[in-house]
Amino acid sequence: MQDWLAARTAVSPDHPFIIEHLGHGQKNTISFRYLNQQVAQMCAKFAAVGIERGQRIGILMMNSTLGIVPFFAAIRYGLVFIPLNTRLTVEELDFQLKQTNCDWLLPYGTTDKLGNLAQLGHKIAQVDRIKIRPLDAVSYVSGDIDLAQPLMIVHTSGTSGKPKGAIITYGNVFYSAMSSAYRIGHLPDDKWLCVLPLYHVGGLSILVRAVLYGITVDLHSGFNIETVNNALIDDDITLISLVPTMLFRLLQYRTTQWSDKLRLVLLGGAAATPDLMQRCLEENIPVATTYGLSEAASQVATTLPADAIKKPGTVGKPLMFARVRVVDDTGKDVRIGDYGEIIVKGLTVMQGYDNNPEATAKTVRDGWLYTGDIGYLDEDGDLWLVQRRSDLIITGGENVYPAEVENVLRQHPTIEDAAVVGIPDPEWGQRVAATIVLKNGQSADEETIVEFLREHLAGYKIPRTMRFIPNLPLTGSGKIQRPAVRDILTDD
Repeated sequence: MQDWLAARTAVSPDHPFIIEHLGHGQKNTISFRYLNQQVAQMCAKFAAVGIERGQRIGILMMNSTLGIVPFFAAIRYGLVFIPLNTRLTVEELDFQLKQTNCDWLLPYGTTDKLGNLAQLGHKIAQVDRIKIRPLDAVSYVSGDIDLAQPLMIVHTSGTSGKPKGAIITYGNVFYSAMSSAYRIGHLPDDKWLCVLPLYHVGGLSILVRAVLYGITVDLHSGFNIETVNNALIDDDITLISLVPTMLFRLLQYRTTQWSDKLRLVLLGGAAATPDLMQRCLEENIPVATTYGLSEAASQVATTLPADAIKKPGTVGKPLMFARVRVVDDTGKDVRIGDYGEIIVKGLTVMQGYDNNPEATAKTVRDGWLYTGDIGYLDEDGDLWLVQRRSDLIITGGENVYPAEVENVLRQHPTIEDAAVVGIPDPEWGQRVAATIVLKNGQSADEETIVEFLREHLAGYKIPRTMRFIPNLPLTGSGKIQRPAVRDILTDD
């Protein structure tokens, strides 16, 4: 199969692909033709710097063309792409790069982080220092792809406190894009506002879909509520992907109706509250609730706005290339309406976890992806999500596993033990909160602990609420009683 960008360029070269918001009202519009040329030049730079096909290349993935060009260049050149969360600490990034045996790191992102990573032995590909003539890029104006081959490794949170790298193939992403289009439709003049970070599979999926569909991405570097709101009013946006926190804040902020061109708000990343859905109904916001995960290349099930109104809270039926079951602890289907673990099978399910056969064997069994998420199916075959991965905290669309935060808290010299949970928050959906047991004779305050955590964890993982207690509530088997911890933290 010809690589997607080259094929799209041949069909609609001058159609705008990216409208990049640069700040202060400035925008940069990039056509498929221009991006295709930039990708060819980047491939030539890869060759000049010594990068070989099949190698793994990481990038601190920003929402800008600095990330988009290398992404499509990696596709054309035959590299495995590793998008890295720009919010992670050097310690966290070092772990992910070593875990995936990353061969090269591209020189984009925070300068001090890149310098520290270089000191830790990670090889920086200085592609910006390479001068390329147009003739050097001629042989890279197109390429071929194999749907069975790995496209990227996307890191997901792990119950052990360490992230795992999900291997996503070209086929996973291709069939995800096709199944999404079959469910929500696409129109030639669609303009998809992307504010989701491109280091998440949800953000990258928008780029791939736009190339395959031939539509435009309205790209924002971050969630600036005023800029996004103005775009929804003035820029003929037809599609937007949001997490519930973003939609909540937009509805709180806006003072006038958005353009009637907006035909769909794809809402995922966390469960939407009944109050939020009711407000969308009252204000005629066309919300399509969706359920997905990185290991399935984004969307798994999606309900359209009309159905979301009839059944507030459902995430709808599985997409075309996905099968969904709800099973008990033995792997048998539960009865309609009964809670169980959601498992997924189909062409979008990942190849496995990189360099982690044990986790792969535990998660993917007989082709079924055991998500760890709890839900149920109703009599119409619609999926209802009850809880995302038993202990997972989803705050503002970002995933936080308590074990990771707890492991770091226990490294603080004054802390004996800690338990982390998510507590309800009207804006963020959930807020990270911690109960902390200090060592005998030790004292500490929240400010000191937060300073310590910032050295090891991304900001969104740091507890916003802390409570010091003498002992953690435990079950008879010695496990943390998380409901009891949650009660302590929410007890006024």
